[in-house]
Amino acid sequence: MGSIADRFRSRLLPALLLATGIALLGNGLLSYTTAVEPEPSAQALESYAPFATIAPGIDLPGGNGSQPEESFPADRVSTRVVIAKLRIDLPVIAQPPGFGTFPLCDVAMYFTALGQPGSGRATYIYAHARVGMFLPLLTQSQNANGANMIGDIVEVYTSDNWLFLYEIFEVRRHVRDLNAALADTSGSLWLQTSEGPSDAYPKLQVVAKFLSAQPTDPNAAHPAAHPRQCQ
Repeated sequence: MGSIADRFRSRLLPALLLATGIALLGNGLLSYTTAVEPEPSAQALESYAPFATIAPGIDLPGGNGSQPEESFPADRVSTRVVIAKLRIDLPVIAQPPGFGTFPLCDVAMYFTALGQPGSGRATYIYAHARVGMFLPLLTQSQNANGANMIGDIVEVYTSDNWLFLYEIFEVRRHVRDLNAALADTSGSLWLQTSEGPSDAYPKLQVVAKFLSAQPTDPNAAHPAAHPRQCQ
């Protein structure tokens, strides 16, 4: 039998996190144990500085400690997100070392503590609400609460040359926590951007349900990414 500390980490702590709510703290996506890094001086429609490292052995709420299906490649990550109707087409990367925690411009980024396409958990992709990034999501959400986005198709490409198709079914405005995404075990896609010019503003989440997956052209799945620090 494991120690009391092990049982606390694996059982009680996840339940407490879910019960108390996991807020978007300051300009961070979420933080369990460490302080969020101050954002740069630029203030133009930033998304959020993302996340602190989650301690080993902690099961995220909603994950139930379950493992992906055997067919899910452990090293699969999202590499590209496309919403043709909104003219969104961005490489997707993880926050690279040496750039702090403030999200970079000209790319979208995936939240490493959640899932990837095909894993059975939420795939969480975020980008700044700026021209050439996720600004169309914010603009559309301000018209009839984003009703025109319902039914739009989202394409997510992955590192192992697969294309996953999703259909937008929900627009969640003025969000301040990640509870719903953390609890999602349906394998949905979650897109996030900012609703305002500072960290005091809530976030926009656009949720899309999984439709299908198929192999795709490696060139389509591996766009050149040119991330830069936002000015």
